[in-house]
Amino acid sequence: MKIGMQMSYAGGFKESAALVREYEQNGLDVAWIAEAYGLDAPSFMGYLAAQTETVQIASGILPIYTRTPTLLAQTAAGIDAMSDGRCILGLGASGPQVIEGWHGVPYDAPIGRTREIIDICRQVWKREAPLEHDGRYYHLPLPAGQGTGLGKPLKIIGRPVRSSIPIYVASLGEKNVQMTAEVADGWLPIFYLPEKAREVWGTDLDIGAAKRSAELGPLEIAAGGFVAVTDDPDPMLDFGRATAALYIGGMGSRERNFYNQLAIRYGYEKEAKEIQDLYLEGKKNEAAAAVPLEFLRLTNLVGPEGYIKDRVQAFKDSGVSILNVNIMSDKPTELLGKLKAWAS
Repeated sequence: MKIGMQMSYAGGFKESAALVREYEQNGLDVAWIAEAYGLDAPSFMGYLAAQTETVQIASGILPIYTRTPTLLAQTAAGIDAMSDGRCILGLGASGPQVIEGWHGVPYDAPIGRTREIIDICRQVWKREAPLEHDGRYYHLPLPAGQGTGLGKPLKIIGRPVRSSIPIYVASLGEKNVQMTAEVADGWLPIFYLPEKAREVWGTDLDIGAAKRSAELGPLEIAAGGFVAVTDDPDPMLDFGRATAALYIGGMGSRERNFYNQLAIRYGYEKEAKEIQDLYLEGKKNEAAAAVPLEFLRLTNLVGPEGYIKDRVQAFKDSGVSILNVNIMSDKPTELLGKLKAWAS
């Protein structure tokens, strides 16, 4: 099992890149770069490509609505070239608040669009023929009736370093997970609870796997939580309350919140409703306090070293191939080294 980390560039690109270099020397396998409505992820990914040697550089995630499918393919190919084949293209739908509020484009058909984008990206990288795609959501070239009629099929200029760049998809809903298991190289679930993963997602993963091309190989799973070594875990786990409350309570509407639905599927129906009610009433602190301690314990790795080793094994046994961690320690590289050993 590999080790991945979600990197922050809040303190500056150069400072974050220095941390990645240090973590790389201590066993970090994958650095995930977020975007949301902050600075764009590819800029930092390109900078990291020039500053590192072995760590894989992954977008975590690029929202599918923010770029054309071919630009997503070009971006991944560019980072892959600069990093000598170390790019992972992480994609996701984000949410209507960001897509419609920040980008000003409709949030529609996330599953169908993601499927077509994956197909287009792979055609671009293979470079076997001029690109043509006539899907439900994307048409390349653009039909004459929708433009000037002058568009023509093209190949990407220059051959990509790899004809197949790994594509990971962040998905939670049943149909979206099925699509991910069918066509993506990897899956990025949030709030992953290893003991209940099979119960909650097993059927959907199996449905997708049954349609999966043998050429793709097994589906990789990248999941985890924050890590802290302590004999008093509860105060450390409290740091996760605000984020959990934000997602379970405030991401989406009362009728459409995949994170809230996930908590319900995990068995926290009463708590999920209470968190959402409180959050949508503006009572964020109360919503955070309502997050079940058990939920925080099982979706993170916090406790004595022996306990953390057991949690690492639980994630591994459930099928996780990249353990994504957020290390809370005054000696992060030392703890990273231990995690690397425990995950091997």
